[in-house]
Amino acid sequence: MSTPEQRFTEITSLEELRELVPDPLPVARDKERSALVEVDRAWLEASPFCLIATSDAEGNCDVSPKGDPPGFVKALDEHTVAVPERPGNRRVDGFRNVLSNPHVGLLSIIPGRGDTLRINGRARLVRDAPFFDDMVVKGHRPVLALVVEIDTVFHHCAKAFLRSHLWSPQTWDEVGAGVPSRPRIAKMVDRPEESLEELERYYGREYSARLYG
Repeated sequence: MSTPEQRFTEITSLEELRELVPDPLPVARDKERSALVEVDRAWLEASPFCLIATSDAEGNCDVSPKGDPPGFVKALDEHTVAVPERPGNRRVDGFRNVLSNPHVGLLSIIPGRGDTLRINGRARLVRDAPFFDDMVVKGHRPVLALVVEIDTVFHHCAKAFLRSHLWSPQTWDEVGAGVPSRPRIAKMVDRPEESLEELERYYGREYSARLYG
């Protein structure tokens, strides 16, 4: 019996890759910028959610979701943005990566929009700064922030969101019907020693009450 790897036809060079995916058009190739412009700032002010990609010095990767009221990713100047840290699972996977490899990527999303804003840069962890006072939410001042010095920034088209119908509410019940609820997933793989009733309570009102606590 053959293994999956034996059935793969692998691409091992840029030349092979370009045989399948031709060079981008100039409008796509040249849209990267090194500084924020007015429309980028407006986007960040409207966005309540972003994904932050990091990797450690050995190349082990992580992508972490970050969410807060719109505008939580602060443009400090045309070359710098900052992302506040909020209470979470305390794994700090991405932050540990940044300590050994500062290169990060941000994908900023606005609900209902298919296009996105992409920022790539070099990050550092900051434990206090004057702008922390502008990041207070429900009385919670962040204990640290990720400060990113921008290398490239550009807007990305909507094809992935259109193909996935991500913002089409009529598809949500159908695509998620076969996937257990978060409490049931926790019972199955994360916290099997706890009862389902305990987990449903934990991920219910109690969970929402701890967002900034």
